[in-house]
Amino acid sequence: MAIEPITKVTGTAIHVPGSDIDTDRIIPARFMKCVTFDGLGEFAFYDVRFDPVTGEKTDHPLNDSRFDAATIMLTGINFGCGSSREHAPQSLAKYGFKAIVAESYAEIFFGNSTTLGMPCVIAKKEDLDPLKAAVEADPSLEVSIDLEALTVSGGDITIPVTIPDSARQALTSGKYDPIAELLENKEKIEATAANLAYVE
Repeated sequence: MAIEPITKVTGTAIHVPGSDIDTDRIIPARFMKCVTFDGLGEFAFYDVRFDPVTGEKTDHPLNDSRFDAATIMLTGINFGCGSSREHAPQSLAKYGFKAIVAESYAEIFFGNSTTLGMPCVIAKKEDLDPLKAAVEADPSLEVSIDLEALTVSGGDITIPVTIPDSARQALTSGKYDPIAELLENKEKIEATAANLAYVE
């Protein structure tokens, strides 16, 4: 059950502004009472997408129909900070996001996203701002994240990005899912266990 390597992610993008967007804003805790992660997507950013009193949609970017098909998120610094809930990247993946471009990430959010095969690349604000503006001006603009060239491009804009090498190697080699790695190496695990005196 080999996992497909991820070397490039292409799609339309959406700019979700803000710094220090924490995991409780990404997925409010009351929606985490679930047996599986299925269905979490509809609750992504719920408390900022809907007015708490009226229940009506707010002017949050995710409510803008021009960006309904967006699969790449552009955002600010320290994205995914706060509590280390795996539900946060799961909700974004279930919503339909395939990758994120931000100025920086909280470490645990970054790791959880990588194991889902959702690349989180880092760009400097001065590089990211023109791309945000281009996406706002043309929601149909195709944006491409190249994990081999370490660039993000859209139209005539190409910016450099970074990603920790361990995550980049895991994604581009298709070895980002630790559970899949265990399942693929069942025979090796059993052989090792057979040579351990304390395993019966």
